[in-house]
Amino acid sequence: MNDRTSGPEQAEREELDRLLPAPAERDLPPGRHLHHKDTLMRLIDQDGDRATARPRPRLLRPAVLLPAAGLALGGVLLTTLAVTGQDSAPSPSAAGTGSHAPAPGGAAVLLDRIASVAGRSGEQTVTGDQFVYVKTLQAGNEGEFGGPAKLGKPHEREVWMAQKAGPVIDVGLIHEEGSYLPITVGVPDGETPVGYPAGLDRPTYTWLASLPTDPDVLLRRLSTEIARDQDARDTPAEDRNQAQDTFDIMGELLRETVMPPKTAAALYKAAAKIPGVTVDPDAVDAAGRHGIGVARDDTRAGWRTAWIFDPTTLEYLGERTYLTRETTMGGKGTLLSESAVLERGVVDALRERPSAGKPSAT
Repeated sequence: MNDRTSGPEQAEREELDRLLPAPAERDLPPGRHLHHKDTLMRLIDQDGDRATARPRPRLLRPAVLLPAAGLALGGVLLTTLAVTGQDSAPSPSAAGTGSHAPAPGGAAVLLDRIASVAGRSGEQTVTGDQFVYVKTLQAGNEGEFGGPAKLGKPHEREVWMAQKAGPVIDVGLIHEEGSYLPITVGVPDGETPVGYPAGLDRPTYTWLASLPTDPDVLLRRLSTEIARDQDARDTPAEDRNQAQDTFDIMGELLRETVMPPKTAAALYKAAAKIPGVTVDPDAVDAAGRHGIGVARDDTRAGWRTAWIFDPTTLEYLGERTYLTRETTMGGKGTLLSESAVLERGVVDALRERPSAGKPSAT
């Protein structure tokens, strides 16, 4: 099969430089978004391997489990989850699950440009007694397990995450759908809770700043930590996919943290080395903002996840996940989840917001 990507990588770089103006320039004039879409489509490497395999459990960082109705709200259990993927329709086993080469030219050039912009953002000083604040607009699947997906109504979510380095029991606070819920490490009655240290499961600003800034070393570091977590949970070999798991973890790190500039630049350059990463030329976040997506297909589960970036500033906007083929969750194109980052910052107290200052005493 002939490669449909024409011209050397330098030509692609020059084309993206022309398409994506520097952050200091004004917003795109009317009609330029469609021009971007048409041009970037020509930069996407067409991967000929469309084989699929059994849906794979998706690796997630510790997630918040809300207490069941009727139980006392003594705290929110912080635990590691693996989504079984049983929502997806089974598909025949196949010889491969995707490309084994790094990201194609268009995605690699775009990620290099994003890394360059991220690396020039301002460094912050964050102390252990402060909190990282992130406000997002989110919508997720509210359908029954194993049945068709039903996207919920977008709602605002605020999180305050503790920045202490040592193991902590009180991890932070969530404000969602009118309620404030503490994020604490939960254990069965009678057992002593063990706090979470800063790390992949609780990525503080200082921990993120300590990560390697060489993209190859960073990629190996993340892969090692993911494998260690999977080993601890006895994740079967057939449910592991190093490329997809690493892409998913990177997305988790981008979503609700404040990322140090050098770490962000290294992460985007490392993402360009993950096999199967492509460009989604017109991706829309939960706030309705159109952007350029950096995407990867989870061929076993049958969905695509795209990180969305502003086409002018290349700032991270949000994320969306949708089906790439028909499954029991719905038809191709069915939206499973979406998010949009509305505000990020560092604050001195819980319930304090960067844009509004300290909370009132009432």
